[in-house]
Amino acid sequence: MKQHKKTAAGVIALMGLAATAALLSGCGAKEGADGKTVIEIVQYKPEAVKAFEALEEKFNATHDDIELKIDSPNDAMTILKTRFIREDYPEIIGIGGDINYSNFLDSDMLMDISDYQGLSEIKESYLRTDKELEFIPYDGVYAVPYMANAAGVLYNKDIFDEHGWTIPTTLDEFYKLCDDIQAAGIQPLYFGFKDTWTCFAPWNAICVDLAPSDICSQVNAGTAKFADAYRPVAEVTKSLLQYAQADPYAYSYNDACTAFARGESAMYVIGSYAVPQIKSVNPDINIDSFVFPASNNADENLLNSGNDLQWSVMAGMEDKKDAIYEVLDFLYEDENIQTYLDDQSAVPCKKGDFELPSMLDGMKEYIENDKMADYQDHHYPSEMAVDAMIQTFLMDDSENALDTFLERFDTEWVRYNRDLVTKVQKFYEEHPEKLTEGGEE
Repeated sequence: MKQHKKTAAGVIALMGLAATAALLSGCGAKEGADGKTVIEIVQYKPEAVKAFEALEEKFNATHDDIELKIDSPNDAMTILKTRFIREDYPEIIGIGGDINYSNFLDSDMLMDISDYQGLSEIKESYLRTDKELEFIPYDGVYAVPYMANAAGVLYNKDIFDEHGWTIPTTLDEFYKLCDDIQAAGIQPLYFGFKDTWTCFAPWNAICVDLAPSDICSQVNAGTAKFADAYRPVAEVTKSLLQYAQADPYAYSYNDACTAFARGESAMYVIGSYAVPQIKSVNPDINIDSFVFPASNNADENLLNSGNDLQWSVMAGMEDKKDAIYEVLDFLYEDENIQTYLDDQSAVPCKKGDFELPSMLDGMKEYIENDKMADYQDHHYPSEMAVDAMIQTFLMDDSENALDTFLERFDTEWVRYNRDLVTKVQKFYEEHPEKLTEGGEE
């Protein structure tokens, strides 16, 4: 079975383990006590454990030759990396479309599944998102997007209906709406910037309209700078402070959710993931959402939506491919996707007519028409602490704050991605035709 020598190096780099760690090797086919082929999934969404327990039970009740085991542990990424070092591989992993996926792929840990027929039913934007997460362009496909989430602006529909406010479709219309809300004596926006990660919510939602979705790849290739691409993003992000509560850095994510739930602001720039927290405070709040209109050309606006959960097959599992694909087929059956949607209020990556939560009504047009782009922070290394950099920029009222922030972004990117940048630029020096193709196959 396929050896995983490059995989070992990748995992060691990911975990900071000593170079003496054992080389990884493929595993033989596992069989259950009754001779069934065992397919194990380890997925990183512990909050969805009940939904996956139901799907596992349903699969095993309807399949005689395959036994499905779905594990949904806390801190799944750490557990997965530890298991890889121990040569204890699940057949399928369920992770997000973020830099962890990029690192696993770059370490040759994942199997090419481009022959999986179910890929034809996945929305193109989510497939494109995974291609943009490749450090260098790869032949093939290495993940099947399953579920996404969406971020933009949540709004209190009752407050909007009471005042007759309409949904803005351009940035100028959004500013005008905020002015009207202030004039009515209502707080337009509330932020929880004490938790630095929440700074990503407006940042990402604005990036999809104003910055290239592959800007990180362009910077790695040496063909662009963040100082140019992120200038309008930073300007618009900071402009929102004039409509925020006083000292948004004194309030946490939970504080902001609570304030919005209690009607203390008309809008909240955050992802759909915040709705359960908001409704835990006020179950009766009437929430809807809209895409953040960062452009003054309404046709250019995109929904900020990324792969929240996707399936990858571990390299070296070719002998179990038929059984693995049968499991994937089951997971992508419409009624099984709906089971997950009902449990987690997610966005399906599969094409089709699914019942979405009402809070996404204002985003349905973008979801149905596949007008979406990924979260920029899915490309950022955690060590770079970009969220803290954004918070520092927002708190800086000095004349040179914008230039300082943008220059720092480029400097810190090279600092934390030095080896990657060198690798990418060497690749394009050897394959200049790939650079002119935009890195796509």
